[in-house]
Amino acid sequence: MVGKTPALSFVTVGELLVWPKARNWGPNKTAELHKRISLTGVIPYDMALCETYADLKTKVEARGSPVPTNDLWIAATAVRHSLPLATHNRRNFDDIPELWLICEAPAIPKKGQMGIEESGA
Repeated sequence: MVGKTPALSFVTVGELLVWPKARNWGPNKTAELHKRISLTGVIPYDMALCETYADLKTKVEARGSPVPTNDLWIAATAVRHSLPLATHNRRNFDDIPELWLICEAPAIPKKGQMGIEESGA
């Protein structure tokens, strides 16, 4: 995104930092990850973000489309700060209200949108 500064949710940074530990990365590769993270802004949590998370969690659960916890925190960060969320993981973010999603992956058809009977037959 030309002219835009990328930012990461604090949750995304936590997820990224699991990789070196879980995959036994060496110090050079780990340092490179830290360097790349330092080139972005890291958005911390605040009470408004916690309220946004609670609101979104209530809405997606009421719709019957729960979202994995970390993905919901990441989405809440974007919604709270009115930022677009760029991802290749459309499946976990498509049904989140108020989320401005940027994704090149094709939309996933909802049940009944492909001409398939929903009765289970």
